Amino acid sequence: MLYITQLIFIKEGQEQVFQQFEDIAIPTIAKYNGRLLLRVRPTEDAFIEQQIDKPYEIHLVKFDAEQDFENFMQDDERKKFLHLKEQSIKASILIKGTKL
Repeated sequence: MLYITQLIFIKEGQEQVFQQFEDIAIPTIAKYNGRLLLRVRPTEDAFIEQQIDKPYEIHLVKFDAEQDFENFMQDDERKKFLHLKEQSIKASILIKGTKL
């Protein structure tokens, strides 16, 4: 199993564009043996301490194997909409891990 945690930082005013991309990307995860375990949009009062900008959303996704994740990233349908991601996301941090 491969776990992906992603911190997503949105460009101001681009929330709807980001949602358009997510409407395509999230259902595609299941095509590649993946599951969206958490999608969190933290509120201001959810942060106890921070050393980086506050993310707009935090995602936790599980794939059966690393290759499944790679196949998801190369999905042709998803790639057609990457311009929405580029338009709306200022930055993201992707962390790969395994369950201990």
